[in-house]
Amino acid sequence: MFHNHDSILVQEYASLGAPYLAAVPATPLRTPPSLLHLNTELASEIGLNVEQLSSTQGIDALSGNTPFPGYQSQASVYCGHQFGQFVPQLGDGRALLIAEIRKGKQYRQLQLKGAGPTPYSRHADGRAVLRSSIREYLASEAMHALGIPTTRALSLTASADPVFRETTETAAIVCRVSESFMRFGHVEFFCYTNQLDALRNLLTWHIEQHHPEIDLGESEESFHKGLLAWLKIVVERTARMVAQWQAVGFCHGVMNTDNMSLLGLTIDYGPYGFIDGFDIDHICNHSDHQGRYSYRNQPRIAHWNLYALAQALSPLIPDSKENLQNLLDGFADVFHTEHSALFARKLGLSVEQGESADTLIENTLKFMHEHKLDFTRFFRSLAALNPQASAADNFAAWQKSTFFPLALGDEDQVNNAKLWLNEWLLQVNKQVEVSAWQAQLNLVNPAFILRNHLLQNAIEQSQQGDFTEVNRLFAALSDPYSAAQLPAEYTAEPPDWAKTLVLSCSS
Repeated sequence: MFHNHDSILVQEYASLGAPYLAAVPATPLRTPPSLLHLNTELASEIGLNVEQLSSTQGIDALSGNTPFPGYQSQASVYCGHQFGQFVPQLGDGRALLIAEIRKGKQYRQLQLKGAGPTPYSRHADGRAVLRSSIREYLASEAMHALGIPTTRALSLTASADPVFRETTETAAIVCRVSESFMRFGHVEFFCYTNQLDALRNLLTWHIEQHHPEIDLGESEESFHKGLLAWLKIVVERTARMVAQWQAVGFCHGVMNTDNMSLLGLTIDYGPYGFIDGFDIDHICNHSDHQGRYSYRNQPRIAHWNLYALAQALSPLIPDSKENLQNLLDGFADVFHTEHSALFARKLGLSVEQGESADTLIENTLKFMHEHKLDFTRFFRSLAALNPQASAADNFAAWQKSTFFPLALGDEDQVNNAKLWLNEWLLQVNKQVEVSAWQAQLNLVNPAFILRNHLLQNAIEQSQQGDFTEVNRLFAALSDPYSAAQLPAEYTAEPPDWAKTLVLSCSS
């Protein structure tokens, strides 16, 4: 068996059956699969046996060649707003739920991405390619290590099976792990197909499973009250998650409602990217011609998506328009509070400074945008500063930082940096214990983020059969705040060719 003695395989979500789930077998690969990477720490954490998963039988289960013991794989149906346009049916086109596991109170679902077509594949092959699978596998764990809510990645398997995209590529499969893969689009689907009893049952199951603190009661009134309490949690979690994205310069790329988690998790890593040279209007998805999902727009789009979710809930809560509106209006306050607190900490300010901190945060982002300063290196370099030293001494110390983000030959940039430094010195607390303050900054500003050019190097090597770089990146991303253990090229300025990388929805 694949699980340890302290965990059990269960069929809790699977037991819901139709109309939510369709039983679908995975499509076996034609060439033998190989295990490129196993997240052994996650496997142990959720109660799976690492040795068994690494065996031939385990690799077959993790690639969809054979089912998990006693479990019929399932695909779920949902719909969504894609780039603002309603699409009436989407669903798990290439994703299959292959197991549920319970370890004490902890419950997790395992899902394969790329294990063949489902009833929701829309004439596609249901496969994923090595390129996009490496990107999803590494990004999931990079975000987790940054402390950002996300689905996780358990394994990466691959085979020589050809997969046809813009060119012929090879197949790969990611096994994803989450408490739930339910999306805003699940609620939308059952609302807009007028299956309101089914929607009510699904939400009841979801809330009882994931929010036991909410009592749905026996009466209509208590059910309505419970639904509103649940929506408030979804609004708050989503607002905090997007604020956390902004604080590390992360762009999701495709914030459709079918890619929004009901648990406030980052889900579906496609054309994502961490910003290098800061541009507040950065668009990471080449398919996003209007910039709908740019860095600047992510909070607004999250709010828009929550409106779509509330709209789909409204038939279950009569006369609730005002209550729903009030809950949605709460998004801005939660987002602003989280965003301000995160950026204040990144700048070494006190969270309690309020408006004065907000002004400095805004001016910092303007300064970075004007000069396209590297987002990660700029914030990491701030630990070289000393709140008790003069502006001149600080600039000299800043220059010596490994992460110094300025081009010294650019007089305009240097002058503006000195103006910014003076403004920062007026705001920062002079009474701090400097070494502890600097250490704290290094705990909130990562030295390493999963840059696209690093991923590209790993992908190109992997396509030649060398997975060394995938392993190196995985080891580095598990501890992104510790510069000492990182290879120098992982923290260096990105090369010029990184600016020419293009990412789209194709995978």
